[in-house]
Amino acid sequence: MNPQSTVAEAARPLAPHPHPGQNPHPHPGQNPHPHPGQKEPGRGPGALLRRAPLVSFFVLAFALSWLAWTPYILSHNGVGAWDFTFPGGDLGSQLLGVLPGAYLGPIASALTVTVACEGREGLRTWRRRMTRFRVGWFWYLLVIVSVPAALTLATTALTDQSPAMPSAAVLAAFLPGLVLQMITTGLAEEPGWREFAMPRMQRRYGPLLATVVVGVLWGAWHLPLFLTDWGGPAHDITPVAEFMATTLAFSFVMTWVFNRTGESMPLVMLTHTSVNNFISTAWSDMFPNADAAYGSHAFLVSSFAAALIILVATRGRLGTSRTTPSR
Repeated sequence: MNPQSTVAEAARPLAPHPHPGQNPHPHPGQNPHPHPGQKEPGRGPGALLRRAPLVSFFVLAFALSWLAWTPYILSHNGVGAWDFTFPGGDLGSQLLGVLPGAYLGPIASALTVTVACEGREGLRTWRRRMTRFRVGWFWYLLVIVSVPAALTLATTALTDQSPAMPSAAVLAAFLPGLVLQMITTGLAEEPGWREFAMPRMQRRYGPLLATVVVGVLWGAWHLPLFLTDWGGPAHDITPVAEFMATTLAFSFVMTWVFNRTGESMPLVMLTHTSVNNFISTAWSDMFPNADAAYGSHAFLVSSFAAALIILVATRGRLGTSRTTPSR
């Protein structure tokens, strides 16, 4: 796939053509723009999922993750109601306490609803997006360079400190850290929020409203983790509000990357995890005298700046050819 065809594909209208048997007057709660190949609701355990796939996905993603995170939240890594500490320090305890719930949430819920609603055709679409590596090389360069650059510039502006050169150990750990982030955070979250929810939301509501809804829900999904070590030592409302604002702003960047790269999930995952990897691996080494909170502040500022630029440059289309959903 060459860059020109990728951009052309991303620019096509997202609404599917009506197909035989599609109900022009759906019942309340039924998807009025079903994905091509979507099964009729019918009866049985999957009927509810087929009647309201988006609602089903969001409910399952929240319920499964929050349930799986309950032991971590109750342990000494969280509120301390359970006399147990997850082993392995910060990294190990989060891999054991957080990652299973992350995998059980967005990606598992998306696959469950996809199989129930669209069967093998839905899984083929999922596989195509998840393996769409063949996009223009400049997209990979853009993400790999622009994310650290934006966070560095934002931190410099906020702290009035010049960045230091990262140590050899940090540089050696940067790529392995990015790979680890891709197969943990990236794989656990993005196949749900972006691969499953975003195309369906955009078909129904257009890119702007879809981005706002997914961004808010994406942030809210993390909220119980602010009761744990994951959220840092200060369990107050300020970091939570900052995080929610950041996920909303960054969602506009993610939607634009998703649409402009022809729905390439590897690029979407790389965009998300590049932020996590830079802040967790290199940021403190480059700004040794800055308070750790400035990493979050820099992410918020750079996300809002990028979102504003994208909104103005695309006139609100976020990489699509239209601003309103099909009716």
